[in-house]
Parts: sequence; C-alpha cells; structure tokens
Amino acid sequence: MPRAAAQLKQRASLFAALGDETRLSLIGKLSSGTPQSISRLAEGSALTRQAITKHLRVLEGARVVRSVRDGRESLFEFRPEPLKEAQSYLERVSEQWEDALGRLKSFVEK
Repeated sequence: MPRAAAQLKQRASLFAALGDETRLSLIGKLSSGTPQSISRLAEGSALTRQAITKHLRVLEGARVVRSVRDGRESLFEFRPEPLKEAQSYLERVSEQWEDALGRLKSFVEK
C-alpha cells in the first residue's frame, strides 16, 4: 500500500475511534500518564469489563493506546503521538481552507 494511502487509512481509523464518547472518556482517564488496568478503567462505569476491553482494542488499533503486560494483567497507556499527527493534519487542512476562502473572497469582490 502506498504511503499516502496508508496514512489516510490510519487517520480514518483514528477519527473513527475518537468518534465515540466512551472511547473519549477512556482517553481522558489514560491521559494522566499512569498505565491503568481494565478493572480500574471500568470503575464508576455502567459498562462491563468486556465492553471496556472492546473499546480499548479499537483505540489500540488506532494507535492511541498501547497495552503492556504486567504479570497476568494488561495495563493500558495513552500514546499522544497519533493525536499530535492528527492535529498537524487538521492544521494543514485548515490552512488550505483559509487559502481557498481567501481566493473565493477575492473573486467575489472583483
């Protein structure tokens, strides 16, 4: 797969993963920097550990979290790099829109 297509697929996976309030909540809990177990992440939630695991796997597929084995337990930690890449991408898109709107404004005002 060409690099541009792979990047597009990865971005789409990230934005799809971020499009769920449960997953955003999990990212918020993990962004403290401390790796956490599924049990700890499920505390105070109406969701089962299995449901939390499913959401964590989606986030893991989008590279936003990473699991690390600690004995018999999996701990999950936040990875900010994909979000920084997405922010950079959105800034480039925003600049392109600003340029396009500037050209449109110039055209309309003539």
